[in-house]
Amino acid sequence: MLPRRAAGASAAISSADHHHPHPGSNPTRDFFDHTKAPRVNTDAFITRSLKEHYPELELVVTPAYSCELLAYAGAGLASCEPIEEDASGLKNRYLPSSLQWDIYIPPPRRLDGALGGLGEQVLFAKYLYKWRGHEFLVYLVDGRDGTAGYPTVRNYYILTANKSQAQQLLLEAGRWGADLHDEIWVFDQGYWQKSRELYTSIQKASWDQVILDEAMKQSLINDHVSFFESRDTYAKLQVPWKRGIIYHGPPGNGKTISIKATMHMLYDMAPPVPTLYVRSLASYGGPEAAIKQIFGKAREFAPCYLVFEDLDSLIDDGVRSYFLNEVDGLKNNDGIFMVGSTNHLDRLDPGIAKRPSRFDRKYYFPDPDLAQRVAYCRFWQGKLADNEEIEFPDKLCDAIAKITDKFSFAYIQEAYDHPEGELTTQDLDDDWVGVGGGGNELEDLVLWVEIKKQVKILREGMEEKRREQYL
Repeated sequence: MLPRRAAGASAAISSADHHHPHPGSNPTRDFFDHTKAPRVNTDAFITRSLKEHYPELELVVTPAYSCELLAYAGAGLASCEPIEEDASGLKNRYLPSSLQWDIYIPPPRRLDGALGGLGEQVLFAKYLYKWRGHEFLVYLVDGRDGTAGYPTVRNYYILTANKSQAQQLLLEAGRWGADLHDEIWVFDQGYWQKSRELYTSIQKASWDQVILDEAMKQSLINDHVSFFESRDTYAKLQVPWKRGIIYHGPPGNGKTISIKATMHMLYDMAPPVPTLYVRSLASYGGPEAAIKQIFGKAREFAPCYLVFEDLDSLIDDGVRSYFLNEVDGLKNNDGIFMVGSTNHLDRLDPGIAKRPSRFDRKYYFPDPDLAQRVAYCRFWQGKLADNEEIEFPDKLCDAIAKITDKFSFAYIQEAYDHPEGELTTQDLDDDWVGVGGGGNELEDLVLWVEIKKQVKILREGMEEKRREQYL
């Protein structure tokens, strides 16, 4: 239900929109006339037209990137109704009341037959905007002009009987727009963007899916939870409330899923702890500008979780000193928990990897032992439980675990992810028949025969890589 309108504001807005002391002035006509000629500053032109047309109302102008009022209303926090312009008094009665583009939006994935949809980009429109019992006339104007190479002049023009009410609306809508709404901040190509897709992905991750040494897993969980619950303790000790840890070890052994599980866990805390994820330092201003933006956003959203995956490839010698200055320079980094992951700890600068107060704790993710490989096979057993065409008894988990010695979790997953159809033992070398301690009972299981073939192929690939390293 919409709040009851404020009588004074409503009367003022209604009167202003229907009684004009300057009948020769009309913002809609002026906008379309203005587009016919060379333009430099549509903002100034529209401002003048609105002040002439609504002299009794106050005008507040804000760029759309600063405060997206349509999105705020679309979230149900205000109402926004388009106003059809009365063309009876206009010289050209064929002028439209608004101007917008209908834009085809392709689907993010066509895999399941999605066809995409239509979106609307407004270039000119007039609205009756209602918020907390107040009413405003709002014009949205996309001037698309200026002196820059790629000008962006997209503004909201708010007409109100009370300027402070309009400014309060901008403050509330601006705060809402700057917050995350089931999203994660991702830094890529030189700017921050909100990712709903990554947020949805981490909702599927949990610590129950992470197969690690139980003591190490509990230590990881405690490290994060205790940090975000210990602000008062850090303050009493008069030490900076910040922490950095490094995940390292061979690829494919749980570093990424542990980060995702942590992100999910932190979002479930009260209040939620947001994640800021760094994908690259590529930036129009260079990597130094990217690092400045990254830590600036982290300080804005602290307490937060700041993720640098593949840290050794992100921070090279060229940006090392700038990065370290942001980590422990003069600026306040309270509330920032940094995690960096790497497959090659030896490639990290010692000033990053070994200096306390930067990344002061390190967790090693080794290739899984036999018990962990069995647990991982039981995880796949559960995933395939609904497939009635696949027979997957418990003893098969033990057998697969035994033949995947020195495999990472990622390599074991490869064995499951590449079905080749029904196979027989004739497809395998004699020395692979009966491997795994299952005896001949397992040879009748199609999955077992298939897994052994894939394991053989993967192991040959591993040996080839090892030989290449020594050449």
